[in-house]
Amino acid sequence: MKRSSIILIAVLFGINTFSQSFSNFITEVNNLPVSERMAAVDEFMELIVPMGIPYINADTANFIYREDVSSVNLPGDFNGWDPSLYPLSQIVGTDFWYYSKIFEMNARLDYKFVIDGSNWILDPLNPNQVSGGYGPNSELAMPDYIQPWEIEIIPGVEQGTIENENLQSENTGSSFLVKIYLPPNYNPERTSPYPVAYFQDGTEYLSLGSAATVIDNLIDENIVDELIAVFVRPNNRNDEYAGNLRNEYRLFFVEELVPFIDDNYNTIIHPLGRAVIGASFGGNISALISYNHPDVFGMCGLHSGAFWPNDYEAFELITQGDVENIRFASIWGSYESLYENMREFRDFLNENNYELNWNELPEGHSWGLWRATIDDILIFFYPPGYSGLNSHNNKKAIPVSIVPNPVIDETSIIFSLHEKENVSVDIYSIEGQMVKNYPMIKGHKGENLLNINCSNLRTGIYFMSLKANNTINTIKIIKQ
Repeated sequence: MKRSSIILIAVLFGINTFSQSFSNFITEVNNLPVSERMAAVDEFMELIVPMGIPYINADTANFIYREDVSSVNLPGDFNGWDPSLYPLSQIVGTDFWYYSKIFEMNARLDYKFVIDGSNWILDPLNPNQVSGGYGPNSELAMPDYIQPWEIEIIPGVEQGTIENENLQSENTGSSFLVKIYLPPNYNPERTSPYPVAYFQDGTEYLSLGSAATVIDNLIDENIVDELIAVFVRPNNRNDEYAGNLRNEYRLFFVEELVPFIDDNYNTIIHPLGRAVIGASFGGNISALISYNHPDVFGMCGLHSGAFWPNDYEAFELITQGDVENIRFASIWGSYESLYENMREFRDFLNENNYELNWNELPEGHSWGLWRATIDDILIFFYPPGYSGLNSHNNKKAIPVSIVPNPVIDETSIIFSLHEKENVSVDIYSIEGQMVKNYPMIKGHKGENLLNINCSNLRTGIYFMSLKANNTINTIKIIKQ
């Protein structure tokens, strides 16, 4: 038997027992005569390619590139996309390049290869890609990451309609393409008006975030209330969201766009019937819009809110100003440079009794993160029956969070009550089946904690619904 075949058997045994098979393979191949190394590499690749590349061994992702080149580097979410970092090593005498790195078991990250110092390419061995603002990237998804079901078009799910408008703005002196999503069976005469979600970077939320498909699926599963969504395409994104046109753009939103939508569609005419949502700089302008105009927007959704422009203007405005009646949803990645600022912002909101739903995930500044968490924001803002519950009146909804989330075995539901009252908690599977029920919890004024054992739940996505005094809050739970 050839020595390379013996190595292959050892590697196979190592894979099946989750040992350090990849590092063992590298060591063994380097101990072979140079003339035998390529054959061993070929056999190894035949074994692992069907398992997926990057080849994941326990908590370690092994990036592999094969070609006779001078150098290979690995820029991605995990190193700030620096093309000079993470050089792959080559097994001498072969075209096999590799780099190994430990990640969280539920991490999801974008990356590319840089060949010979300047040629940026996708991973040719990895078919999994995520579209971004600068084109597609290759995707690393660790074993406990759950792909977002809601971004896929599902046969039989009714689709909403999208109307296009070009709205002229006197404030900015320009016109904006506005796409208005209307839910299936939209009724302009319905007695319960519809809540509205306004999205910055509207065309990208539709194309890269699959937002219309997400809303279709959430409505079909009765996870969110029927809602109208308004997608606004910027003309000069940096200037309008963070630069010298930000104030004119803000006034366009509240003085021209909102009145147009309210005049032409059956909408809730109340700040708690309107949410403004944005990613990165879009989060920056969304925060400026909601905080400067809480009488118009009572909801603000932040996907990786980039608050650094103008000496952290939005951050300072909110944290140094009066507490306003705004509900915030904030989601960011721990591989983003802004994560510390988002944590500080979260802590301020919690300490000052803002209603907040937040999550930090092991991901980067990417549409892969944002498209998979549109549902978290909409579920928090507009749970089923929201328009019929009069939740848009002056009574505050119940602040609620789940820690930790994702969940392994146990988690805690933390909620605050404005007064002593009874609360019920239900947990549903993605198919709508109730899996846990706490019908009568005697809550006290202030913070309450309910411990939940999820060890008997299968891996997947669930939804927690907390009800009290004619209000409902719903939050997505990920069970690992």
